[in-house]
Amino acid sequence: MIHTPFAKPLCHPEESSALMEFKRSFKINRTTLLCVYPKFESWSIDGHGDCCSWDGVECDEATSHVTGLDLSHGCLFGTLSSNTSLFRLLHLESLNLAWNDFNSSSIPYGFGNLSRLHYLNLSCSHLSGKVLSDISQLSRLVSLDLNSGWDIEMSLGLYWKNFLKMPNIDNFIQNLTMLKELDLSSINMSSPFPHVLANFSSLKSLKLVQCQLHGEFLVSIFQLPNLEVLDISYNFYLSGFIPNLHWGNPLKSLSLWGTNFSGEVPISIKNLVFLNELSISGCNFSCSLPTSMGNLSQLAHLDLSSNKFHGQIPAVFANLTHLSYLDLSYNNFSGGIGHWFVNLAKLTYLNLADCQLSGPITYSFENLTQLVSLRLCYNNLQGEIPSSIWELNDLEVLDLSWSNLSGTVDLHKLKKLQMLDLSVNNISFVNKAEINATLPKLSYLGLESCNLHEFPKFLAYPGKLEDIDLSHNNIEGSVPMWMWNGSRESLLYMYLSDNFLTGFENNQINLPLPKLTSLDISSNRLKTELPSPPPSVNYYNISYNFLIGEIQSICSGKFLVILDLSNNSLNGTIPSCVGNMDYLSFLNLRKNELVGMIPRAYPKGCMLEIIDLSENRLQGPIPGSLANCTKLEYLNLAHNQILDGFPFWLSELTELKVVILKSNKFYGPIEAYRSQFNFSYMHIMDLSYNSFNGKLPCKLLQSLHTMEVITRQERLEYMTTQALDPFDNAFIEIVVYDMKLMNKGTEREYSKVPFALMQIDFSNNKFEGHIPDLIGDLKSLILLNLSSNVLTGSIPPSLANLTLLESLDLSRNKLSEEIPQKLAQLTFLSSFNVSNNQLSGLIPQGSQFNTFSIDSFAMNEGLCGSPLPKKCTKVGDNLPLPTSPHEKSGEESLFNSEWKFVLIGNGVGFLIGIVLGNLIIDEKSVWFLHYSKRMAKGWKRLGRH
Repeated sequence: MIHTPFAKPLCHPEESSALMEFKRSFKINRTTLLCVYPKFESWSIDGHGDCCSWDGVECDEATSHVTGLDLSHGCLFGTLSSNTSLFRLLHLESLNLAWNDFNSSSIPYGFGNLSRLHYLNLSCSHLSGKVLSDISQLSRLVSLDLNSGWDIEMSLGLYWKNFLKMPNIDNFIQNLTMLKELDLSSINMSSPFPHVLANFSSLKSLKLVQCQLHGEFLVSIFQLPNLEVLDISYNFYLSGFIPNLHWGNPLKSLSLWGTNFSGEVPISIKNLVFLNELSISGCNFSCSLPTSMGNLSQLAHLDLSSNKFHGQIPAVFANLTHLSYLDLSYNNFSGGIGHWFVNLAKLTYLNLADCQLSGPITYSFENLTQLVSLRLCYNNLQGEIPSSIWELNDLEVLDLSWSNLSGTVDLHKLKKLQMLDLSVNNISFVNKAEINATLPKLSYLGLESCNLHEFPKFLAYPGKLEDIDLSHNNIEGSVPMWMWNGSRESLLYMYLSDNFLTGFENNQINLPLPKLTSLDISSNRLKTELPSPPPSVNYYNISYNFLIGEIQSICSGKFLVILDLSNNSLNGTIPSCVGNMDYLSFLNLRKNELVGMIPRAYPKGCMLEIIDLSENRLQGPIPGSLANCTKLEYLNLAHNQILDGFPFWLSELTELKVVILKSNKFYGPIEAYRSQFNFSYMHIMDLSYNSFNGKLPCKLLQSLHTMEVITRQERLEYMTTQALDPFDNAFIEIVVYDMKLMNKGTEREYSKVPFALMQIDFSNNKFEGHIPDLIGDLKSLILLNLSSNVLTGSIPPSLANLTLLESLDLSRNKLSEEIPQKLAQLTFLSSFNVSNNQLSGLIPQGSQFNTFSIDSFAMNEGLCGSPLPKKCTKVGDNLPLPTSPHEKSGEESLFNSEWKFVLIGNGVGFLIGIVLGNLIIDEKSVWFLHYSKRMAKGWKRLGRH
């Protein structure tokens, strides 16, 4: 080949051939979110031409050797194999294959051949397996990026699950001392923080996000002289603190969120004069913020959320005039919303949610004209919502919920608004003609508990609403059809519960909402036939109304996960389709007028977890095909007319926690049907008011293993299950168990049941024989009722082992001999009844027995001692028992007339005692349930904004 002095040499044939061979080893996938532009398309098909002119290829001007290859976002799909032709490009200095799909292949051995590499980027390319050591031979590397992309891909909804692993990071990086940029994020290291990094004085950027690092962070890393970026976020078990140093380095970005860092923010942080980003969210910092933070004049991003900071927000924050992102949410600050906002004119994101701020909002937001997101929710604010908020034309997210504010809402200027939550405030809307031009981009509207008396008129106009929450208001009358006219094709979630609605306009029962997935119109005054579930709905709650007619229309809900029609006046039979709904998890038809038999066909793979058919008029046996519902946790068939023997196949359902068969026509012995039982997770078993006979089922009782262990809990928990969307595995709803329980002979309804409640109720049957001693092994029992049977023999002393027992009813049997004196040790026992038996001897004295009335012991001719008028004649029988060492003066029973939670012990946890009556829950528990529900419904769809 003849070259003129001015001709540019073409690329070398062997390198052009290697590139074409590399191209042929991959396919182009344009459908993935990773794809931006397939650079391969500019490469010559026949392999001829100048490869130096191809997209992504860079050559040395003097030698024409290929020195750089950038195929990032190149839409590549295939396997990166160990014999790849890439390793023949021996002059490569820069290689970027980021954001492609290498289909879970391992990083191939052979990178060590590319000894001239200065820059290597394999990030976010779906690689898996171990990071091989030959990359560590590339001693000239200045930049290495092997980020698996977990955090980035999660934000895009890609949910990549195959992570890279690096068993020994110290050995891997010890030779790479020339590195200036190192990103090994999302690589599973499961090791202490690498000490060797303290010697990397050239490092400018270090990112080790979500690497399962643990132990103590090296303080000396903060002193690396050239360090500008440090990100070790999402290493939950990595401890450390921010040292009080002179900070001689040019640090610009510090991210510690999601680590176990603690302590305080030191005063010396003021020396980080170049700091542009500080993110320490979700750590354990607990102090007041130093005023020296006002010196960080270059800060643009400040996230201190989810810590334990206290005191007032420093007024010197007014000096942070470059801030565009400020998140102080979920801390324990005091005081009000200060005037330090006045200088923060560049703010686009402001989050002060749940900061414990109080008082009125006296500051005008008029200077914050660039705000895109404003959250002031879950505070103790008072007074009027500042009118200047309605002038923030660029707002996309506005959350003032749960803040006790009031005022008139004027939305007509907020045309960019995507999320609006004003729940739990006292508001009204302006009535302007131009309201029809408002909120064209609104996706989420939260107006729960706002004291509204009518539907907001702007809902009638075109928009993109996906989620409406108007629950817990005072809206009366019919649901107008115009309410969803503007969002008919976009509406996914609609919550109208706890109002005074009487029906739908024009008695419409087929709602024209083709994409609706959640509808809650419970606790209203609907007097209509059952509206048909929209075709895409998975959550359908229309309970606590006055619905009439049959329920055959539910068969249109082919994607139902939660179906709650309870507490209505529905009649007819249960359609057989409920057994064939592929995704149905929660079925509640309680307290209606349904008749006939329970549908018989439940196929293998049945998804049902909760079934409540109680308080109807159902007949016939329980279908044995329910044994196919292997996820079943809760079965309530109480108050029907079911005629059957004991359903022994229930023992095959190993997840069962609650079985209530009370008030039916069950008959016969229990253990005659089965020699072995497995009810290991059972919390509540109620077989009362039936015709079971034979001996008490010892083998069944022996299988109640959860009741054998006293429950220790770090916090109060309720019995719940989580309903999931079958298509994206996201939460639909947290379903809380509710049921009726007997308390001192009275049946009461409880809307929440603590997880620690353990109950056995076999009362009002025909059981005979002795009470087995083994009941004393069920140490976590809180309620035991064996009354109204034909039990004989003595009361077993082993019942004294039930130290958490709060209610014991053995009345109306044929029990004889003495009441065991050891029962006086049951210091939580608040309800005790042994009346109508054949007992004799001294009634135990002291402890809780001093509080029981005569009725507890009536109709036992042989009993004597207080509280009965009959005195014991035998010398010494009237002497009180010694006080139990556990007895406390005035100790309160856990089964009192009201629900209360008695916390016992300290250190590792506490025991929960439950007292039946009216439910009293602490405010934090209520908030947790509400917030979990909100998270399930809201943030899944809106993103984090």
